[in-house]
Amino acid sequence: MSDATGPVLTVVIGENPPDRLDKALARDVPEEAALSRSRLAKLLAEGAVTHAGAPVTDAKVKVAEGEVFEIALGPAEAVETRPEAIPLNVIWEDDDLIVIDKPAGMVVHPAPGSPAGTLVNALLHHCGETLSGIGGERRPGIVHRIDKDTTGLLVVAKSDRAHHGLAKQFEKHSVTRRYLALVHGAPDAADPRLHGVKGTNFEAGGILKITTQLARHKTDRQRQAVLFHGGRHAVTRVRVLDRFGTPPSVALVECWLETGRTHQIRVHMAHVGHGLVGDQTYGGRRKPAAKALGQGAAEAVIAFPRQALHAATLGFDHPVTGERLEFESPLPEDFAGLLAVLGDNSRNSD
Repeated sequence: MSDATGPVLTVVIGENPPDRLDKALARDVPEEAALSRSRLAKLLAEGAVTHAGAPVTDAKVKVAEGEVFEIALGPAEAVETRPEAIPLNVIWEDDDLIVIDKPAGMVVHPAPGSPAGTLVNALLHHCGETLSGIGGERRPGIVHRIDKDTTGLLVVAKSDRAHHGLAKQFEKHSVTRRYLALVHGAPDAADPRLHGVKGTNFEAGGILKITTQLARHKTDRQRQAVLFHGGRHAVTRVRVLDRFGTPPSVALVECWLETGRTHQIRVHMAHVGHGLVGDQTYGGRRKPAAKALGQGAAEAVIAFPRQALHAATLGFDHPVTGERLEFESPLPEDFAGLLAVLGDNSRNSD
């Protein structure tokens, strides 16, 4: 919701909350709101957080499950991020949203290590004055992200009404997101090892379901870690589409998300022992056996420079018109080329 002075975010405290308000808000504010701990602290100090209509400024106050807090995000302000004339592959655009097919190497949002050249820089230039105030700033509404070296489809809000409507769909898990990935090995319901991995089970049709909690790694802040207590609930389903090598050394899989956590597919696949090809953060250094895959194909897999992950399908209800929109993105050239090498090797082995 929003008022005359800017958007207002409603936060419901979840179960087993931390022992103080600031920590509870940091945990339970939707990821899509993109509120940092420092901004939450500032909003608390300014009296922008209310409970039952009364401002709450004490960050240490205790909270209970089910309590409702409202955060007044204030009027839109200009951002320091500069527009940049970066080419974009626009799949769909109207007054409220834009769907982009993101290339490898592009960061979605500016950060200390990537202050420029991001998707947000490009959108600020492309959309110009058509952007509405979102989250307290005049900027594109990023409701989900894909990693720098992951390719594929991304929807971005251009208006506040679209931002809130899309955020609700992501929260309710009604958005369709399917990814294609190349992984080491091939998940198989007949593999006894997989049945011993905590958080995994197989559903009808040989679909692997991975259910864990995810949180930032305790010692490496660039990584996510699998947990079973604390963190955020995460569910990934995986279907094997093709296998390469004898025995299978690499597989093409389709992954779809029930939740959308940072690095979710990458960390989940590594957890079950089938890390993504090219993923240097979560096990991409694994080398396929040349004997099983063929020398040329094995070398191509080892040389692949990024995680082989592509956001291939995106579907959602238009947050303003209600129309169901479905988009598909073809594999990028590097991914398709590696797949062709793997396929040629398989045919030559028949």
